[in-house]
Amino acid sequence: MSKKGVISKALLLAVLLLVLASGLAFPSCQTARSVPRGWSGVSVIDEALFLGSMEGKLVAIDGSTQQRLWPDVPFEQKQSGGFGCAQGTQAVAIYGTPAVTFELVYLTGYNGKAYAVNMETGALRWVYPREDELDPIVGGPAVLGDRVYFGSSNGKLYALDAATGDKLWEFESGDKIWGTPAVNGQTLYIGSFDKKLYALNVADGSLKWQFETEGAIVATPLVYDGAVYFGSFDRHLYALNEADGSLRWKYQADNWFWSRPLANDGIIYAGSVDGKVHALKTESGEVVAVFDLESPISASPVLAGGDVIVAAETGQVYSLSINPRQKKSLVNLEDEIYAPLATSDGVIYIHSADDVLYAVDARSGATLWSLELESE
Repeated sequence: MSKKGVISKALLLAVLLLVLASGLAFPSCQTARSVPRGWSGVSVIDEALFLGSMEGKLVAIDGSTQQRLWPDVPFEQKQSGGFGCAQGTQAVAIYGTPAVTFELVYLTGYNGKAYAVNMETGALRWVYPREDELDPIVGGPAVLGDRVYFGSSNGKLYALDAATGDKLWEFESGDKIWGTPAVNGQTLYIGSFDKKLYALNVADGSLKWQFETEGAIVATPLVYDGAVYFGSFDRHLYALNEADGSLRWKYQADNWFWSRPLANDGIIYAGSVDGKVHALKTESGEVVAVFDLESPISASPVLAGGDVIVAAETGQVYSLSINPRQKKSLVNLEDEIYAPLATSDGVIYIHSADDVLYAVDARSGATLWSLELESE
């Protein structure tokens, strides 16, 4: 694929998302197929897999049998009847990956609501807000201890009681928040369309520090060895000191950073929509290697067996290593991939754009099983 083709596809995706976030109404009747479908990743706990389907349902699967743990939980919103259109309901797009504890599964929807569901039964525990809704939620929730955190397109970051869904505090940024928060110790990190990364006190939402870039920030930050790493739409990957937000280094790619980076053995791996994975030394930002996948990278990578597993949007999955330096093709699913990857016990879980869940062996690349999530 040419560089022009790579960038064009990435820009098309961004324009689509900008239209969705703008709240524009279209003059035609919408069907369930025409609403945004989302790209939820998979959360794994023991052998249970949890993800949002593109029909707007929370799906729970036994990874050993591929059977549902309980009936899919649908999330719907009222659809106003425009001129010549009947009122009804439509599915809720789920972009964020569910967060799971040993009791509850937390989920956020494009309808501007957050949900908590019983992990054992699929029964709804709570919904926030109880009445009305927030602006669309694109990022997923983050859970730490007795609190759950998420951001909204209204520019606010919310902290709720994880057991009850009661609001504890909120923090307002200067523009839309699309990313998933990262929590480390007593600090929460979140980026905004106002081009800033914020470090907040998890206790009360007070600002510890902020750092301004030259582009919107939607990537989930990574906290590693005393530093915070994140990408921006200004085409730079940043490394900040965790304590005070001062700049350690920044690195420029040929296009945006959308996915969360990954760090291992002093090297950070950052996929970009320029079609490359940039491997840099965490301390200095010095380039170790650049792996060209020839397709935009939206899915966050994972570490399996010491190797970095990354997926290109075209559906090609690779295993990357530094010593020895190699790019190994694992499998071509021939199915577009936007959702973050997940891994457990040497298996890579991939939710494709066709709403198929794949389980791939991280060593051999063999597809162990695949499961279509859409209802028949």
